[in-house]
Amino acid sequence: MTPRTRWQGPEQSPGFLLWQVTLSWQRAMRAALAPHELTHVQFVLLAAAWWLGKEGPPTQQAIAAHAGTDSMMTSQVLRKLAERGLVTRDEDPADARARRIAVTQEGLALLTPALADVERVDAEFFGRLDGLGDFVAGLARLAED
Repeated sequence: MTPRTRWQGPEQSPGFLLWQVTLSWQRAMRAALAPHELTHVQFVLLAAAWWLGKEGPPTQQAIAAHAGTDSMMTSQVLRKLAERGLVTRDEDPADARARRIAVTQEGLALLTPALADVERVDAEFFGRLDGLGDFVAGLARLAED
């Protein structure tokens, strides 16, 4: 039996192209974050903690939900960030099982240039697209569950 496809070739498959673009973008992110000694997931969770923390320290669970990451992995990564002094993980007074995350001054000092580098790489990478606003809106629709 021969496999069948609706595409003339992989260059017409949106899934295959998304895979290639994702790998290319991830390489660019790794390079941008390397000088800051952050992995991409560490950066995302640190930035999410900062973003959500504008209204008070968020829980690990809130950060995981915001970032779309697994709760156990989120806990492990936040523990590593805490070991580096970039965040604190305090017990939630309302729930002893929960942890409230706050970005430290050291974390902010690292996040500030890292965020600038990530946004610069995003602008360079996606700036090649016409209709970037429509592209972002399309991604947001695809991200909805």
